[in-house]
Amino acid sequence: MGTTQIDPKMENNEFFQTAEFFIQVIDSLQDYSIFTTDKELRINSWSAGSSKIFGYETDEVIGKHCEIIFTEEDKKNDVPQLKIETALKEGRVADSRWHVCKDGSLFYAYGVIFPIIGKSGELLGFVKILRDLTEKRKSEEAIQKYIKELQELNTHKDNILAILSHDLRSPLGTIVGIADYLKSDLDTMSLSEIRHMVEVLDKASTEELNMLDYLLEWARIKFATDIFSPAKIDLSKYINKVFDTLNEVAAQNSLTLHQKVEENTWVFADQKMVISILQNLVSNAIKHSRKGGEITISASENEAMILVRVKDTGIGMSKEKQEMLFNPQMKTLSKARVEDKGAGIGLLLSKGFVEKNGGKIWVESAEDEGSSFYFTLPINEPINQMESPGKNEFEESA
Repeated sequence: MGTTQIDPKMENNEFFQTAEFFIQVIDSLQDYSIFTTDKELRINSWSAGSSKIFGYETDEVIGKHCEIIFTEEDKKNDVPQLKIETALKEGRVADSRWHVCKDGSLFYAYGVIFPIIGKSGELLGFVKILRDLTEKRKSEEAIQKYIKELQELNTHKDNILAILSHDLRSPLGTIVGIADYLKSDLDTMSLSEIRHMVEVLDKASTEELNMLDYLLEWARIKFATDIFSPAKIDLSKYINKVFDTLNEVAAQNSLTLHQKVEENTWVFADQKMVISILQNLVSNAIKHSRKGGEITISASENEAMILVRVKDTGIGMSKEKQEMLFNPQMKTLSKARVEDKGAGIGLLLSKGFVEKNGGKIWVESAEDEGSSFYFTLPINEPINQMESPGKNEFEESA
């Protein structure tokens, strides 16, 4: 390990023998935040680079605990103390994470913490060095997002082509066949036969239209990203809208809809997608509930997410069926459309919309005991807080 060397010609220069020289060297590093703390993690020195990056002047932070630069989530998880413990144990600790500026804005930085040890081996405090990597982070995330979107678009394209050739072609064949039969034999058919054929035509064409509507909506997830507009919305209002739409259908089946989500339950999501998710899940529950049953929507806060539950007292489903429910295998869609009355496509649509908004969806069910569909939505606009290994980013160019 090397030591700092001074040009021999300057050794007798009084300026270079004072702490002021080292302070000026540190303050010249404007792209880095360098500050020290005492043993209790109170800041006791603050470089010019720290002021530039964080926005705090020196007199605003001296004596303050270093946790002021950490996010609420990191403070909740006791990250500052955990990092200090690692630094004491291993001699240093490095990580990449989001930090908070004076104005509340966030930036992504690579940082290293070292313990400061006195001549007698006593602990004096700690030094932390940070480099702002926000722009680099954004570029890397944009590239990864682009790659992921290309992969998803390719899969989406294959799925849509499979539906077109498999699920849409079959009903069209039925419609064309019946139409040809009517055209050639209409004069010899009885009124009851004609009525039956028309009913079959009506059913097949309605199924075809429903499948096409699902397909267009499903395609919208990936191919119409320009209309994806997430915002802070009150979830309870959208549940009420869906219930208003489906109340009549539920009443026809002697079903009761219960809304247990309180007002001002906020989520950050696209409002049209939220309505589609809720409509699909509630419609699915109505289709699979017995007369006199109940459908209840409730919600609870789970860390930075709202967990929504759509519970029914319907027929339930086997574990095997649950495993296949959100699996977009094309060979299962025709069967799902017939057996589940379109629920297969509707649930795939819901899954796509939930994931587009940064959430997850799953089901818990038992045969003859009803089902509960769960999905999560972020409360606030999501911020990726991924830590990367202790790679020395200081050695890379800005």
